[in-house]
Amino acid sequence: MAHAPTPELGTWPRLVGWLSAAGQGLLDLLYPPRCAGCGRVGALFCAACQAQIEPLPAPACPRCGHPALIAELCPTCRGIPSHLDAITATAIFAHPLRDAIHALKYDNAASLAGPLGARMADTWRAARLSADLIVPVPLHRARLAERGYNQSALLARVLSRSVGVPVDERILVRERATAHQVGLGRSERQVNVAGAFACRRDLSGQRVAVLDDVCTTGSTLEACAEALRTAGASSVWAFTLARARWAPGQTTAPDALTP
Repeated sequence: MAHAPTPELGTWPRLVGWLSAAGQGLLDLLYPPRCAGCGRVGALFCAACQAQIEPLPAPACPRCGHPALIAELCPTCRGIPSHLDAITATAIFAHPLRDAIHALKYDNAASLAGPLGARMADTWRAARLSADLIVPVPLHRARLAERGYNQSALLARVLSRSVGVPVDERILVRERATAHQVGLGRSERQVNVAGAFACRRDLSGQRVAVLDDVCTTGSTLEACAEALRTAGASSVWAFTLARARWAPGQTTAPDALTP
């Protein structure tokens, strides 16, 4: 009895890729994507919504983001020691970017990591950012099991492929579960994440970019940076998709994820 020829080894990746694309095409036909910002059919995050994203104030303090006359550390940041060299974001945490981040994070819309990660890559290149390693802020294993994925890791993968900087999702671990940060004040956030992270690898001489979806007070990023510095990183700066808005006249970091 004749047997069908076995595909050559090199054809398997192409075959898997074709089947994956065909399957995604069928899903899009049956369940067309809807924009996370406006709900229109046809795109995960449409161009019209992306055009409405609120840019960051400029110039601003490179660490806390407070609007300033010149782009240098503000008096508050100069007086507070930090393990972070700077915090960079792509935009303000406001509609429609806020809606897309919420969908990615809480509505199982993992595919949004594509367009949102591409936005981070555009900012990386435009700002001529540089690092030896990208490290996403980790979830505790219980939270990861509950959500099914780490949104920061998904963004980091897209960014890594686009800018050519390696990503490591395993070296930074969240050793203890922490309460949700939403709704907590600045000091409460600091206490909540203090000592929550540890680094599993020697990073001597490495320049590390720690990546998260949103920066509010920077408490989580600071705790991650402390663990990375303890492991020998020569510099640590944070890169986030969005950061909380500064209210007019506000002199301390925003306390919560507000619209």
